[in-house]
Amino acid sequence: MKLKAFFLLSIFTLMSLLLVSQERETILLTDNWKFQKGKNDNAHQKQFNDSSWETVTVPHDWAIKGPFDKNIDIQKVTIAQDGIYEPAHLTGRSGALPYVGEAWYRNTFSASGFDDTKKAIILFDGAMSEPKVFINGKKVGEWNYGYNYFYFDISKYITPNAKNTIAVHLSNLELSSRWYPGAGLYRNVKVIIKNKNSIDQWGTFITTPFISEKLAKVNIKTKVSGKNLTLITKILDGNGKEVSSLKTEQSFNNKFEQNIPVKNPKLWDIETPNLYTAITEVYKNNKLQDVTTTRFGIRDIKFEPHKGFSLNGKITKFKGVCLHHDLGPLGTAVNKAALRRQLRILKDMGANAIRSSHNMPSIEQLELCDEMGFLFLAESFDEWALPKVKNGYNRFFETDVEKDIVNLVRATRNHPCIVMWSAGNEVPDQHGATGAKRAKMIQDIFHREDPTRPVTVGMDQVKATMASGFGALLDVPGLNYRTHLYEEAYEKFPQGLILGSETASTVSSRGVYKFPVEKAQMKQYDDYQSSSYDLEVCSWSNIPDEDAVLQDDNDWVIGEFVWTGFDYLGEPTPYYKEWPSRSSYFGIIDLAGLPKDRYYHYRSRWNTNDNTLHMLPHWNWEGKEGDTIPVFVYTNYKAAELFLNGKSLGIQKKNDSTALNRYRLMWMDVTYQPGELKVVALNDEGEAVAEKRIKTAGKPYEIKLKADRAQLKANGKDLSYVTVSVVDKDGNECPTAANQLQFNVTGKGSFRAACNGDPTSLEMFHLPTMKLFSGKLVVTVQSSKETGDIKLLVEGVGLKSSEIVLHSKK
Repeated sequence: MKLKAFFLLSIFTLMSLLLVSQERETILLTDNWKFQKGKNDNAHQKQFNDSSWETVTVPHDWAIKGPFDKNIDIQKVTIAQDGIYEPAHLTGRSGALPYVGEAWYRNTFSASGFDDTKKAIILFDGAMSEPKVFINGKKVGEWNYGYNYFYFDISKYITPNAKNTIAVHLSNLELSSRWYPGAGLYRNVKVIIKNKNSIDQWGTFITTPFISEKLAKVNIKTKVSGKNLTLITKILDGNGKEVSSLKTEQSFNNKFEQNIPVKNPKLWDIETPNLYTAITEVYKNNKLQDVTTTRFGIRDIKFEPHKGFSLNGKITKFKGVCLHHDLGPLGTAVNKAALRRQLRILKDMGANAIRSSHNMPSIEQLELCDEMGFLFLAESFDEWALPKVKNGYNRFFETDVEKDIVNLVRATRNHPCIVMWSAGNEVPDQHGATGAKRAKMIQDIFHREDPTRPVTVGMDQVKATMASGFGALLDVPGLNYRTHLYEEAYEKFPQGLILGSETASTVSSRGVYKFPVEKAQMKQYDDYQSSSYDLEVCSWSNIPDEDAVLQDDNDWVIGEFVWTGFDYLGEPTPYYKEWPSRSSYFGIIDLAGLPKDRYYHYRSRWNTNDNTLHMLPHWNWEGKEGDTIPVFVYTNYKAAELFLNGKSLGIQKKNDSTALNRYRLMWMDVTYQPGELKVVALNDEGEAVAEKRIKTAGKPYEIKLKADRAQLKANGKDLSYVTVSVVDKDGNECPTAANQLQFNVTGKGSFRAACNGDPTSLEMFHLPTMKLFSGKLVVTVQSSKETGDIKLLVEGVGLKSSEIVLHSKK
């Protein structure tokens, strides 16, 4: 199969506050929302008194402040334990946070200048969940799927030149999610007022069907409302310079189609994500009626049998991670600064792709992937018609699946980062002819809406999909785990390629090491942690090294999406029955955004622009003097020499004898003595080219602070993540410190959250105190709308305190 595509960025990129022009007004409803959880039969009414309700800012997640409670949404399932299937009560599966229940949000907006020549829509980027929307006391519509984008025409419900009331009812059922879904208006809400003669919402579709070094053809299809209209499109480059334009007067069925040449095009790719902007103007009788801007990219993608995926003619492996939609201690409330930080950390690891598992991505995440050069696999559903959880998407599949896919594609199809659609994840419908028919039906909808991108499904029942034809009909067969079936799938499926749509599911806790060091499945310990030697997996999964062999040795394996990039709230496997585990152990990076050791395993393979030399474990093992403490090194170098207190412990070289020896340097018989552990990396000639040292630390003495960003925007949303650690009197980090710390933020900002990455901690993120976990935690500081300095003071009993100053500017 060959697929060729091109394009890019997104629909109308809406401004942060209030965008007003003569033709169109876009109101971003962020501030002054009134919120109350609980049932209320009168809260939709225009004159309802909400003065006693809590005032919140949207995006908002009502559940993230907790408290954690093991009795929330206990899910009863049957699981395999040592080959025996038995009932289990999963206490932390959906995060143990109070997302279940119903709630109301209310706000007002003014419709200045609205008259019978105008139309108005209300646009939601997502609402968790089952939102019912009222304007001035009248119901205007409802939507079931909490992850989808949707809008309603509210023209006949609003009052011109007056305050109009919005009321939104949300309801979350128990047994509706396998992870923490969040709750509330967790993405942006906008009101758009425009002329009736205008461009339809998500009415622009941009592709680039021809690209050469000297010329690109930009095809733009534009859906409009109104008759006898003229369309003018101007294309601007990344510097805002107009590079081409076209005027078109002929439309068919209210659709314009334009082919606009761009000379010497600058292509969008991973290293240089060049972007263009299409400014679309609608005229009637030479009078401007509407204007939209659509960011896009010029790029070419192909999926070719036995060769793989290529971007702009260059074979490119997906070095991807799966990401759930929560932002750790911030919950699910979308924040662009938090998303940007995630992507920066992943970029340094060498990742080039994101899978939005298992749901539709936020617009903000796609915008950032466009800007930063990430490929994107946009997923849609975790369920089809057959349930995984009683109250999941299966309730809506028959009635909603088509409209949900239509909205996903139309809302996001202009983003150049998206190169594949995923129609589902491990859906139980993989068995039999009925499932295959559903897969074809869904894939056909994607093809109808977007003929330029292929469709995949993350399949875990691979044998069943071989038998039913399910896997054979997909554009790209995606295998979730099942490394032992890659070869057979490649032989039996006709596509000539395999995608690792979900891989690894290795579990670990940052800075925690267990002995003896050995491979294990579903291993549990008394402290409910997992070992960071990166050898512990789930009953269905594998260590990273096994995926690496398949990826590196086979052109037909086109890449992988590791489960997961970051830890997330919920699904605390292997401790899904054990309390207080309440968040995942799967992440390459922990819930606080601190890299685990596994980060450097992937970095040593994926980041080809920089060298990696990382050693584990830490070297504070009081009471284990004389015991064996294996030492692992993750590096892109082929060999290294290890020293303990100046004495050589020998040289290790990578070799192909096992998957572990191919990707890790391992000294398995190191006898622990306190002091200094040093590793020296060697080049191909045996020369020392880099070194890393770890010293045994003394008692915690002083707090150290390091901000990821010292300069913030004074917009009330920007964030700085401050890593907090403690050191001894000699400045050595204390890797086992667990001191209770307090945080105080003053000046032109505020304390937003703290997180230590401990999946068993029941301390609440929004309170200004927390224990260190494995010697570290992260404090999140948020800017206000005023410029000036922001000071963070961190204190702990018996420790020298520390202060850091951040700067907030317009």
